[in-house]
Amino acid sequence: MSLKNTADIDKPREKLIAKGPGSLELEELVAAIIGRGVPGCDAVQIGKKVAKILMSRTYETEVNDLCGVNGMGEAKACQIIAALELARRFPPPVHRFAVIHKAEDVLPFVHQYRYDTQENVISVTLSGAHEVLKVRLITKGLVNESQIHPREVFAGAILDRAAAMILIHNHPSGNLHPSKQDLKITKEMQAAGELLGIKLLDHLIIGPTDGFYSIVDEE
Repeated sequence: MSLKNTADIDKPREKLIAKGPGSLELEELVAAIIGRGVPGCDAVQIGKKVAKILMSRTYETEVNDLCGVNGMGEAKACQIIAALELARRFPPPVHRFAVIHKAEDVLPFVHQYRYDTQENVISVTLSGAHEVLKVRLITKGLVNESQIHPREVFAGAILDRAAAMILIHNHPSGNLHPSKQDLKITKEMQAAGELLGIKLLDHLIIGPTDGFYSIVDEE
């Protein structure tokens, strides 16, 4: 069905207003961003093609990847890339009282960092009951390199009055195995945490592929 023949309530922007953004399919979200299509190809039809690219490349999607889609062009492609960057910079809010039972429970809070081409170090601070208090980006480094110091890592945890913390960093290469530097940093942070009374429960490595590496569990 062509978008112009669709009931207003089912058009992406009208649907977003009436039912909220969560009600839109991926192609409808794209259509809501780009606004309109071109003769012979409406915004939702373009959205379906763009959605396939986004599903494949996610945060690695570039303007040139989208310009090949009929009806996009640089302006609309830039709108999509800008929307991706906004989503990456504003991760889902931490749900109050979300409890971390195991390492995997942290992953939804840091998923957006999997696809970054620079190495990021993120902390998730926890209460005594292991409820999530806050997620912080501690540092953003060069490709495959990000140096951190205990004062940077634990400053936020002290403000949160945290009882424990989990560190996470991404490997842009996709190789989840820890480097010697990763192991050294983990031991340094564990020692600092013991002095401060804030236990480092784990240090996870994530990347553009599924899965993760737990330094504490594996080493």
